[in-house]
Amino acid sequence: MIEIDDSGTGDLVGAAFLGFYRKETDQMIFKTIPVELFFEEPFKNKEPLKKAVELVKETFTEMNVSTDELIKICRGNIFDKVRSYFIETNQNYEDTKIEGKLQDAVESRYVNHLRELGVKSRNLTIESGKKRFFILFGWVCRDFYRREKYVKSGFKRWRTIWRDRAIEKYEDYQKDKKKRLRK
Repeated sequence: MIEIDDSGTGDLVGAAFLGFYRKETDQMIFKTIPVELFFEEPFKNKEPLKKAVELVKETFTEMNVSTDELIKICRGNIFDKVRSYFIETNQNYEDTKIEGKLQDAVESRYVNHLRELGVKSRNLTIESGKKRFFILFGWVCRDFYRREKYVKSGFKRWRTIWRDRAIEKYEDYQKDKKKRLRK
């Protein structure tokens, strides 16, 4: 049995990761979906979803996965085209919530990636959601023009709401910085 999970696909910043785990042999493989595929044009063209299929095919070859081997796959929409591919190839699979070893490992991979980008917050954990969004949003705001290149700008709400807010917050930081320097 193979488990497949993702991390970072819905987060504001950085690449995304896919994790593959064969419980019987304790084999774990990670693959990366580059942040550039989450920029506006590639995102609109569903490039992250296409890349997910490519990475699944590549990893299945590496792991020598057969079509009758059960695949437990995360319900996330990054795997929508993967599920279609599984149906086309008669792959034995089921959608499920991935928990435990693989989930922790793939989330840790993503957090380590964020640390490599320079996110230093001690509050950053492997728990995704609202708290992590605001940690990453704050990080982008503090040095907006240098850090925007790490933002998944294909997300509609980034373009319609959050980008403008990030610029405002960046400008506020700059004003505060100037005030502190004058003192």
